[in-house]
Amino acid sequence: HTVTEKRTMTLNLKPAEMAVLEALCEKKDLSKTALVRQALRLYQVVEQRLEKGDKLFIEDEGTKEKAEVMML
Repeated sequence: HTVTEKRTMTLNLKPAEMAVLEALCEKKDLSKTALVRQALRLYQVVEQRLEKGDKLFIEDEGTKEKAEVMML
């Protein structure tokens, strides 16, 4: 049994950003902490793939049209 160390941070968001966070939390039935953790894991996976030279695309299911997602 290991104890996981956790650290607390304060996050300052604009009202529109907070509204998006709260809407996603409600839609996904997740706490703000759980949603931010998921977002960090997703961002990490995307960054790892991009660093290997992979590209990220969004595909329209109906038309099969693809658009590349550019990460900053």
